Amino acid sequence: MKVLLVANVLPPRDLSGAGEQVLQLAWGLRQAGCEVEILGRDQCGPGVSKTSFPWSARRAALRRVAEWQPDVVQVHESDGGLVIRDLSRRATGRRPLLAALQQVSYVQERLAVRPLIDRDGRAGVVARPARSERIFRSLRAPVHIALGRITARRADVRLAPSQVTAAEIERDYGVAGVEVVPNVTGAPLDLPDEDEPRESRVDELVEEPFLLAVGRLRIRKGFEILLRAVATAHGRGHRPRLIVAGDGERRESLSVLARELGLGTSVHFAGRCSRTEVARLRRRATALVVPSTYEGMPLVVLEAMGDAVPVIASAVSGIPEVVVDGETGWLVPPERSSALADALIAATLDPDESRRRGEAGGRRLDRRYRPGHAAERWLEALERVGRSLPPVWKNPDR
Repeated sequence: MKVLLVANVLPPRDLSGAGEQVLQLAWGLRQAGCEVEILGRDQCGPGVSKTSFPWSARRAALRRVAEWQPDVVQVHESDGGLVIRDLSRRATGRRPLLAALQQVSYVQERLAVRPLIDRDGRAGVVARPARSERIFRSLRAPVHIALGRITARRADVRLAPSQVTAAEIERDYGVAGVEVVPNVTGAPLDLPDEDEPRESRVDELVEEPFLLAVGRLRIRKGFEILLRAVATAHGRGHRPRLIVAGDGERRESLSVLARELGLGTSVHFAGRCSRTEVARLRRRATALVVPSTYEGMPLVVLEAMGDAVPVIASAVSGIPEVVVDGETGWLVPPERSSALADALIAATLDPDESRRRGEAGGRRLDRRYRPGHAAERWLEALERVGRSLPPVWKNPDR
């Protein structure tokens, strides 16, 4: 089977969990015997940007389909909506099966750009969206929603990384029958590491034990709640150390909040870290903390499980499908600093229990979230949907 994967963001050019999933799935499908090609921005012409990709990819994808004649064309995220639309208009006997894997519903992503509320105590609103986030909500998100609906409605096969996300896409985009192909990790991708940022090397400066949070500093990641949880732990006589690896529009306001809360050296903002340094930090961490208010199925959780590191996370989106509370980590209600503080303290005070949960997470990953599992679920989904399609929709030469 020939498979053409169309994706806007791809490592190492882009730091993107969604982009890495393209490579993980491609590796799994090749191991299953498929021929796989990936069409990214570099194949669409010189100077193609992330913003122009949805339009630039149309001609490149049509040309590659005519030349290579793939059995399946799959787009990733809403960026491929116009590719799907154009291919769906071709004569049915001459076009490939069209698949779309969407990591999130942009309706929910847009709703997640809102004031952050600490629902424990009387704190109320603890953060409001930054200017760039408000621009996303007002201008960019509506475009992604429109493209997302085109993508989902024109595809023959609709895929999502979790059951929760599948239900969101069905509801928000007005489609049915979204299948689950989980995010995975473990393929030997041998990606070149980006240059190590000058401000990094934090793993040599911070004493163990420490907790680690990784991600772009945006409001839906809930880092303000995490800082308040660390402060709550201080008030209870515990002083967990926290490293935040990542950069973004909220970095300065988070630094100010840490000072206001009197966290001092308990919190270190590492800034943008290289892939190698994040891995070093993760392997030394007592636990990975994911305090988000909205996610799809975050790759950082799977990577922690692969290193036998337990996960402390908000019970939102697809996270509870991966992290089992009390077995592979701790799940807490979102936007509740006191509940999150309880988990931080528990993980820090009992390293043996943290280690036990981390090892259980590694075993769960091996059973469910390796590239071979994604390829198997992908092939099963295409077989189920393909049986319901008219025969003329399949490539007549195969």
